[in-house]
Amino acid sequence: MLLHTVEQVRRVFRIVGGFTLLMIGVVMLVTPGPGWLTIFLGLGLLAAEFVWARRLVDRIKREGGRLKHAVLGQAKE
Repeated sequence: MLLHTVEQVRRVFRIVGGFTLLMIGVVMLVTPGPGWLTIFLGLGLLAAEFVWARRLVDRIKREGGRLKHAVLGQAKE
């Protein structure tokens, strides 16, 4: 019973922390600060609990790799 309660508390902290970081990151987009980094950290926390956040993180990784490939070109082997 205690283990179940501890897991619920952890889940609540991850959700609250993720949304808090997400909102702070959005504010930092218009004020000085690492807004995008904070948004990505918030999404990372939320991805542990929500499928929509996991899909968004996966899409960001995929598109980031595609962008990296377009900018840097293919590595010479």
